[in-house]
Amino acid sequence: MAQKTTYFDPETLAKIQGLSLRAQHIVEGYISGVHRSPFHGYSIEFAEHREYAPGDDLRYVDWKVFGKTDKYYVKQYEEETNLIAYLLLDTSESMAYRGPQASLSKLEYAKCLAASLAYLILQQQDSAGLATFAGQIHSLVRPSGNPSHLKQLLHVLEQATGAGKTATGPIFHDLAERLNKRGMVIVFSDLFDRPESLLAGLKHLRHRRHEVMVFQLLDPAELEFPFRQMTRFKGLEQLDDVLTDPQALREAYLNELQAFLKRVKVGCREQRVDYTLVRTDQPIDMVLTSVLAPRMSQAKL
Repeated sequence: MAQKTTYFDPETLAKIQGLSLRAQHIVEGYISGVHRSPFHGYSIEFAEHREYAPGDDLRYVDWKVFGKTDKYYVKQYEEETNLIAYLLLDTSESMAYRGPQASLSKLEYAKCLAASLAYLILQQQDSAGLATFAGQIHSLVRPSGNPSHLKQLLHVLEQATGAGKTATGPIFHDLAERLNKRGMVIVFSDLFDRPESLLAGLKHLRHRRHEVMVFQLLDPAELEFPFRQMTRFKGLEQLDDVLTDPQALREAYLNELQAFLKRVKVGCREQRVDYTLVRTDQPIDMVLTSVLAPRMSQAKL
């Protein structure tokens, strides 16, 4: 078990050069063992009624409509056998942060997660698309189920750098209007934005009937604030640098952080958004298992 955990440890992944090799390392070690897709398409979706015709399957007769109109109508459905997954990667400057004890930055860790899920989705013959964003959308790759599509997704992920100020709310509103086909939206971000704005954006995505999954990635140093000596904190996303005694700030900082995390988590739950807080020192298979295992259980029902 220890050997397997080491295999997925961020320190091990950091030693592997190139996102494609990192993702392949993860996939071959873990995801390739998944025989049934944990991500399900929406097998049938109601489209409209039409009048009953001789030979129609009686299972699809809408008896409620018959009771109201005394006429026979059958339900018609649209088949949607394949999932469409939209991977949304935050590439703002704060995502480039890597604490003193971390092996990967938040952005590098997010890339590994996104690339691994792209591998899985395409292996299951579903479709994957990608958007990278900060203050605006930088790249938008339309979904495709073609196996060769993976190369394009990995290239865009590889080229993404942490720069600029984030604007999750407006970005999510914009993407809600652009992502026309209903699917699963998977967000990779530290969510360092005003909770009201980002939650309103997530609500818009849910209103467009997307299933939404959020990975909030934080560095261990951001969660624990382990600094002890006088420290100059570099301002990210257009903020000024601050020279201060961290011990004087630690309690207030941790209280503010916990309040922020609680607001985001509760807000996601209210919007029926799947939320996972990810520490970037977690073995990546633990993160994938926490998400995939419940879906695998549902697949067996």
